[in-house]
Amino acid sequence: MNVLDSVLIIVGMFVVTFGVRFVLFARAHKVVMPVFVERALKFVPVAVLTAIIVPMIFMKDNQMNLSLSNPWLIGAIVAFVVGIWRQHQLLTIFVGVVVFFIAKYMISLSV
Repeated sequence: MNVLDSVLIIVGMFVVTFGVRFVLFARAHKVVMPVFVERALKFVPVAVLTAIIVPMIFMKDNQMNLSLSNPWLIGAIVAFVVGIWRQHQLLTIFVGVVVFFIAKYMISLSV
């Protein structure tokens, strides 16, 4: 894939994402959603992020990897604990990424 293809893909994703949101926001003042729908929509970002991240954490080379030699799993477990404990998104992400890189470095030293 060359640079032009990458730029076109990114621009295309922007147009689609912006277009859908613009249409919804432009009509938002005319539509009243039920309360249960508004409450449910708050969980959409978490559900989408989970669907993206979970396969990356558990699958390596198309095989399940639940061992402690998996730096993605170690980082995710620590991030989960920090997220439950502190409930601060930026701190959770920062700690998870730092632990992932430390675990990856330590595992590469032992191999």
